[in-house]
Amino acid sequence: MSLRLFVPVVLAAGIAAAQQAAPAGEDYTVAQGTKVPLSLINSISTKHSVEGDRVYLETAFPVLVSGRIVIPVGSYVAGTVTEIKKPGRIKGKGELYVRFDSLTLPNGVTRDFRARIGGMDGNTAGSLDRAEGRVESDGNKAGDARTIGEVAGAGASVGAIAGSTSGHAGLGLGVGAAAGAAAGLIGVLATRGPDAVLARGTTVEMVLDRSLNFSPSEVDFGNYQPPRASGGSAPETGNSKGQTTPIPGRRWPY
Repeated sequence: MSLRLFVPVVLAAGIAAAQQAAPAGEDYTVAQGTKVPLSLINSISTKHSVEGDRVYLETAFPVLVSGRIVIPVGSYVAGTVTEIKKPGRIKGKGELYVRFDSLTLPNGVTRDFRARIGGMDGNTAGSLDRAEGRVESDGNKAGDARTIGEVAGAGASVGAIAGSTSGHAGLGLGVGAAAGAAAGLIGVLATRGPDAVLARGTTVEMVLDRSLNFSPSEVDFGNYQPPRASGGSAPETGNSKGQTTPIPGRRWPY
């Protein structure tokens, strides 16, 4: 081989080797502070849950980085109930603290972290302290006042009837009202306020406390087929011979 032909061949071989040795691509980073919408799989509340109970959720909307889906819908998130405060009597609200611990993508890639609730469904009863990720139940002052008023009113009616039979209707009315109010107050003291509840299916936002890095191979979902909503087998359609042919599932976007 002449020198004139040898040099281009060597250069081409070197370029090919360099291309094979080059990295497949840049990592994908989900930045700290990213909000990830989640849907609760199990319910938790200040009435039934205790510290240490596990919380299970799944992502409700995909997270994209540079136009590529990095966290698909249906990825799993596991969390922990870290603190429970039951509602008090007369005053005090139920409080619920949840910590998110890990994320598992549909292909099994897992990342551990510590994240908090940064938002929740507007239809959810109660309120959220975004700074601390604390879910609080609504107070029940109006309900307590109504209970005392209703029992006081019933007591006044009974007192008025009893007073009229003895010729002291006014005195009976006052005594009955006071007794009814006292009974109503005792009833309120004996019951707690509303519990803080996050029901199954509630949508909450997870705020990442750190960035999550994924390599291109870790966010390759090309062979993943998400489970069907019906939970059954693939639907079938009839052909010209009366046979059935399964409809192939949709490939996961990536």
